[in-house]
Parts: sequence; structure tokens; C-alpha cells
Amino acid sequence: MAKPRPGKKDLDAYTIRGTTKVVRAGDCVLMRPSDTGKPPYVARIEKIEADNRNNIKVRVRWYYRPEESIGGRRQFHGAKELFLSDHYDVQSAHTIEGKCTVHSFKNYTKLENVGAEDYYCRFEYKAATGGFTPDRVAVYCKCEMPYNPDDLMVQCEGCKDWYHPACVGMTIEEAKKLDRFVCSECSSDDDVKKPLTAFSASPAADGKVEPKRRKR
Repeated sequence: MAKPRPGKKDLDAYTIRGTTKVVRAGDCVLMRPSDTGKPPYVARIEKIEADNRNNIKVRVRWYYRPEESIGGRRQFHGAKELFLSDHYDVQSAHTIEGKCTVHSFKNYTKLENVGAEDYYCRFEYKAATGGFTPDRVAVYCKCEMPYNPDDLMVQCEGCKDWYHPACVGMTIEEAKKLDRFVCSECSSDDDVKKPLTAFSASPAADGKVEPKRRKR
């Protein structure tokens, strides 16, 4: 009587082929796309397992880029922004090309240097419906748009709101030279612009809140 073939076994780690980098469950990885003209896919490893032939598979939860979502990329989406989707999959471990880090939005805005393998996520995304969690986000400026960490913004010393230079009649170069800013609503005839230290880094933790527009 033939012996039953052994089943799958869970692995604690996997060394990316051709490298010394080790990945484990919970790590974020770059995975080779089927179309070589596209950037690598980003996924979070949920589980690593080997079958009876020692083929190693990874169960992953995909991150989507804004352009891969139903609504597409919008003005406030940063170049390194990802959405953590509810799309799970099983892939060959050989398609893993490297490791990356997906930061929280707040931590990403605090990075002094953003590397090629740094990304951030502030939304979870339902692939089937195009819905987002949270569905309310902080908005800034006269244009009432969510914060894009790729864009320079200046903070009003009066109301503490943040503004895009173009929305208040300034160029980016002018905004970089200005150490103090008061918006038109807070300014008065007696107010004089004078240099102080510098602007705060970013409006990462404060702001007005309104419902996020649904993707079309």
C-alpha cells in the first residue's frame, strides 16, 4: 500500500533568490509583474509554505497603487502612496524581487530621506467595490484637498491651516524663501511679513475633516 504523500508545511522564513535578504510573514515585498514594463507589485506576506516537492509559495495581501484602483490616481495621491487591499493571493516565492517598507502616513511624513523602497499607506481598499477605509480624511487649503506629501505647503500663523503656494498666489520658489505666512483671512493692514525660523514640516496630523469623495 502506497504511503500518503506529505502535505504542505509552513515555513518561518524565505531567502529571496539571488540575494541574502530574508523575508518573513508580516514583511512587505516587491513582486515581479507579468508585464515587464510595469513597476513591481507590492504585497504583504501573510504566510510562507512549501509543498511536498519543496515548491515554496507565499500567501500575500496586495497593495494597490492609486492608478490600479477603480477611481484612478487623483491630485492628492503621492508618488509613493499605496492602498492596502482586501485582495489575497498565492504566488510562487520566486516572483519576490526584494523587500520594501510600507510606512504609516504619519511616519512617512517624518522621514528625512525617502528611499526607493519606502512607501506609505493611509487607506484600506475594497477591490470589488472601490470603497475606502477611512472614508473621511483631513483636507487643507482653499482647494480643500487631502495632503499630498510630495507637494510643498505653507502654514498660516493665524488659523494654522495649510495652503498650496499656487492657491495663495505664490510660486514654489517664493514660498521656499518665505519664513512667515499669514493667509488673506487672517492678515490685517498692520500685519507685516517678517522672517522667523521656518515652516513646520507638514500638515500630517491636523486639519479640517470632510467626507472623502467617492471614486468614479
